[in-house]
Amino acid sequence: MYILVLNSGSSSLKFQIFQNITPLPAPLITGIVEAIGLKNSAITINGKTTKIKVKDHHEALQKSFAMIIRSGLIEDLRDITLIGHRVVHGGEKYSNSVRITPRVIVEIRKLSALAPLHNPANLAGILSCKKLFPKATQIAVFDTAFHQTLPEKAFHYALPSELYTKHQIRRYGFHGINHEYVSGKAAEILKKAGKSANRIISCHLGNGCSITAIRGGKSVDTSMGFTPLEGLVMGTRSGDLDPSLPEYLGKTLHKSPAEITQLLNKKSGLLGLTGLSSDMRIIHAAAEDNTHPAKQQRARLALDIFAYRIAKYIGSYIAVLGGVDAIIMTGGIGEHAFHIRRSVFNYFRDTMKLDAKRNSRNAEFISTTDSPTAILIVPANEELKIAKECVKLSH
Repeated sequence: MYILVLNSGSSSLKFQIFQNITPLPAPLITGIVEAIGLKNSAITINGKTTKIKVKDHHEALQKSFAMIIRSGLIEDLRDITLIGHRVVHGGEKYSNSVRITPRVIVEIRKLSALAPLHNPANLAGILSCKKLFPKATQIAVFDTAFHQTLPEKAFHYALPSELYTKHQIRRYGFHGINHEYVSGKAAEILKKAGKSANRIISCHLGNGCSITAIRGGKSVDTSMGFTPLEGLVMGTRSGDLDPSLPEYLGKTLHKSPAEITQLLNKKSGLLGLTGLSSDMRIIHAAAEDNTHPAKQQRARLALDIFAYRIAKYIGSYIAVLGGVDAIIMTGGIGEHAFHIRRSVFNYFRDTMKLDAKRNSRNAEFISTTDSPTAILIVPANEELKIAKECVKLSH
């Protein structure tokens, strides 16, 4: 008996397969189908890549599982009895994971209006699985669900009230699956170390970035808003900016609203600041390379802005929580970019103590033993969280 975890993007499909035992181990199979519907599509399973034409998500699943069956890793598709889907937007309808029924499918389709780039792709994965695994139980795990505990003062925008009541315009937050996972994991680690875990700030730093204030295991504020564009500087997203700026840019650059949205989501952030890359490793290398002064200056400025914005949000969430017991660093940048962590916590050097040696080797605890606030690195694992949700809801 196996659990399939699926993350369907607009032109990609990531999946992992776990064996249904407790505690759940590392995945038996990890795969990704890239460039769906494009000429350069390919399927990678357990590190082995095959270039193959894939026209849509259904064909992506069909061809992936044909390869898996041929490899002998799984003998029969009927052995997959649970399927967990990452669904980006659950709106106010869903504050927990749910079994997927015809009614849930209708609701996910309706919520595509709030997440047009994500929910339709998530739905394509669900519908494909219904055809390929008709007897399997399917579970929807929503990226927004964890943030449904935000109080009204945190999720309302200062707009006419009917925009919320009639059109659901509010702050939803994202990355909730991982924020919930790492905060729960951190609470376990802190309890074993005899430390308090009531007030936690979770920093999910990758190509997409968000920070969440968590009290008693519940999200009380988060940096992303109506869409994932709000908040921190990210790989290609601008994060917070003056709301009047898009209109000004449209007039100045003679671009449509859609083109400005594309600019802010795909051509801004670290990529826009450096003109070089959205990859933190490349930017850090450029910042250290004094043979190209102009490029080095842009890279250093981008890193400064990136760390500064993180520190501002941490500071504001310390105020929201009335103090902080622990700060979590997670995601590709949060887990591996020691120099970013050093820059961020330098802003808090009078109230938090970063251990330079532990930080440089990406240890679990990177704060000193006498630091008033614990600082931890907790690796992201959304897939494991989704698999556990499947097991929980299957009973």
